[in-house]
Amino acid sequence: MFVQKCFYAKGRLLVCLFSLVGALLPATPCLALSSTNIPLDSPVYLYIEKLSGFGLVTSDFRGIRPYSRSEAARLLNEVEERLQSGNYPPLAAKFAARLRELIPREASLRSEPEKTPGFDFNPISNARLRYVYLNGGPRDYARPVGDPGGDWIFPLPQTRLTFNPPRILSQPGSEGTPLMPNNDGVVYGSGSSLEAKWSSDIYFGTLLSGQVEPLFLVSKGDSQVILNKGYLKLGGEGLELEVGRDENWLGLGYRGAITLTNNATNLTSVKLSSPEPVKTKYLWDFKYDFIFSQLDKTVTNGFERQPFFYAVKLSMKPTPNVEFGLNLGRQQGGPGVDNSFLGTLKGIIGATSLNNSKANAGMELRYRIPWLGNTEIYGEFSGTDRSDYWPMDDSYIAGVFIPRLTPSGSDDLRFEWFFGHQILYAGTSFPEGYVYHGLPLGDSQGGATQDFFLRYSHWFSARNNLALECIYTTRGEIGRVTVDASGQLDPTGTLQAVERTAGMRAFLKLPLFSEWDANLMYGWETIKNLDLVPGASRINQLLILELSYRY
Repeated sequence: MFVQKCFYAKGRLLVCLFSLVGALLPATPCLALSSTNIPLDSPVYLYIEKLSGFGLVTSDFRGIRPYSRSEAARLLNEVEERLQSGNYPPLAAKFAARLRELIPREASLRSEPEKTPGFDFNPISNARLRYVYLNGGPRDYARPVGDPGGDWIFPLPQTRLTFNPPRILSQPGSEGTPLMPNNDGVVYGSGSSLEAKWSSDIYFGTLLSGQVEPLFLVSKGDSQVILNKGYLKLGGEGLELEVGRDENWLGLGYRGAITLTNNATNLTSVKLSSPEPVKTKYLWDFKYDFIFSQLDKTVTNGFERQPFFYAVKLSMKPTPNVEFGLNLGRQQGGPGVDNSFLGTLKGIIGATSLNNSKANAGMELRYRIPWLGNTEIYGEFSGTDRSDYWPMDDSYIAGVFIPRLTPSGSDDLRFEWFFGHQILYAGTSFPEGYVYHGLPLGDSQGGATQDFFLRYSHWFSARNNLALECIYTTRGEIGRVTVDASGQLDPTGTLQAVERTAGMRAFLKLPLFSEWDANLMYGWETIKNLDLVPGASRINQLLILELSYRY
């Protein structure tokens, strides 16, 4: 019971995380180099994974992203030192050289921060022009779902209330763009769309940096101007304050993460974090994130809801080959719920049916196997709280990444599996669920889902890559209830159908000239029992042509 309460009683987890961070922050060096963050779709993350596969990186943390450019420069220094003292395949040096080209400011100032100019401005640090053609439409995740209770958390069996008949909740959310998850909440309509965006960076000495990224989207004659990112950062290394709108990813997964991803629109938030590891003398090195925001305003049964949202992440490295993390994401308070001291306390503890919160919390582990070509295995276990009892309903991500399928390192392979409990992202205090602007804040596939993902990649060079992905997803297989012909709950109706999706995606990236690259993506999928309707089907196709500058 002690282990259970330590990891899954979310209020206590929050206290533990901040107590540990507060106790160890004085061990952090004071020489910081503030820098903007690297986009989550940048190849920098793939380069670092590949360099880790060559044994050139061992101090990387994968569970907290995005990386700051200064953090990428720290990892680059580690790579270059080892390259000088070992014999590695030629591709390793090419990845390192390209990484240096993408972060020139931080790579040059990393060892000499005293040479940082008092003011610096980069009007175009990244840019992208994208054409999208979609033939098809998104899936709708909204449906009634049954929660019978009585299940248990692996590997800890427990007493669990059983609901008879099953308690009915409403599963929220939607897909966004088919075959294009984790896109900062940007949704492309059927037919042709055109998107353009660029990033501008500003720096004041070593302690203050910022970025603005406007996005222009034209689809079916409708045009939008979106502030995709816009933030200021103060500090660096082990202590940084960020205010504004930015991407976040808390989890080890490649295709998804349970607590927080960039699947939904970027949150406008206040974030306290360590962009670089906090090194300690007696305990493990660690990184942390605390994010505070507020979600959409909705009206449910005549009552307004607009919960606050906060996420906490602590990642630790007991050894260079092991990364262990604790995750927490919570909706709490706001209009329409009990915000008294007692009501807030009940929400933090999460042990009664009167709480004012909805939370996901859990742990994750990544292990790099040196004797197996630095193959990595990783997994996340997370539970969503019950409003009337302590135990939680579990969801999982598990994966394996083989960075050197061949000795040259040109080929790699990844397999990832996601299992989402039927009440993952669904709740009673906030019926709109764990979503933002209609899309799940965590894994793009939502709850009551199993998702199987396989990716093969071949590198001709650091800027020339071919990748193939296969995806198989079932939705609605767990938590099935009886519904009428329109899909509404009906105890005398028929059992919901199981939606099954099989798809593939192909990617080709190649350099054009100077810092400009061309990217091509084609995706195809077939869906049976679309939106859990028996016999309904659809075929989706997605084509993306893009030009990218730097990245």
